[in-house]
Amino acid sequence: MTDTPTPPATAREWHLVSRPVGWPEPENFALVEAEVRTPGEGQVLVRNEYLSVDPYMRGRMSAAKSYVDPYELGKAMQGGAVGEVVASNAEGISVGDHLLHFHGWREYAVVDAKTAVKVDPQAAPLPAYLGVLGMPGLTAYAGLLRTASFKEGDSVFVSGAAGAVGSQVGQIAKLKGASRVIGSAGSDEKVKLLTEEYGFDAAFNYKNGPVSEQLRAAAPDGVDVYFDNVGGDHLEAAIGSLNRGGRIAVCGAISVYNATEPAPGPRNLARLIQTRGRIEGFLVSDHNDLQPQFVQEVGAWIRSGELKYRETVVEGIENNLDAFLGVLRGDNTGKMIVKL
Repeated sequence: MTDTPTPPATAREWHLVSRPVGWPEPENFALVEAEVRTPGEGQVLVRNEYLSVDPYMRGRMSAAKSYVDPYELGKAMQGGAVGEVVASNAEGISVGDHLLHFHGWREYAVVDAKTAVKVDPQAAPLPAYLGVLGMPGLTAYAGLLRTASFKEGDSVFVSGAAGAVGSQVGQIAKLKGASRVIGSAGSDEKVKLLTEEYGFDAAFNYKNGPVSEQLRAAAPDGVDVYFDNVGGDHLEAAIGSLNRGGRIAVCGAISVYNATEPAPGPRNLARLIQTRGRIEGFLVSDHNDLQPQFVQEVGAWIRSGELKYRETVVEGIENNLDAFLGVLRGDNTGKMIVKL
């Protein structure tokens, strides 16, 4: 085993101490000192440099059965992270390598090497592997191209369009020949970003009026594809504007993540009969086979400047919780990253 100067004996990590009801509160969490362990056979010790906070994490704070196990109370939480290997007991990984892994919400992590991916800080900035070239980017790519079966000439509507996933969906659609791309966001500033920087054909602030009316104005000829990050009134509006043979890819439903009562479903599902429309949910983990193709194609767009991205960076692990709550509030533009 090789190692660099001795890591600290303890380091900080975030624990879930009680399950939130409705909006998460600070008392549901604790930032604690924990022992920094020595990696066992096939493991490495990583000093995390950047952590990811994402909307799906809210679901893991509930005990309800879902597609992934809930966070355990009194134990370190998990999430995407990228950092430098400071001790290695795994073949093929050396001290100084950088790894993308799933042991975030902490300063130091012992990681099974087989669950991590080596990344090159020379090929792209490290935070990019948590966003535009990471899970959010692959979510956008797979959801649009595979789940929504996007084809050249489609009209595309994206909700949460200024976020890490939505901003990439709209740009990929344009790069692939969409006839029109419409986005919704929660501030006039974000709407301006969508049209002036990301190249959306139209965008609107959903707080400025009924979504259905604003969508009809922005897409008078209807939409062929809706990429749903929000649910609720956005989903109902998209069904109302869906063209014949339209497809809806359900990625997230951030509007109901903190609801304490069941949210009403769309009242116009019968329109799917008339339009022969399709709604399909998806998980990015079902599409890992697309990863090489995704990195090659999107990486080239980033290098050429054709695909643009933003990051909102919060500094310090002590602010990890505030960054996460900010994502739920929509405070971020692009990917929310915590820099350690």
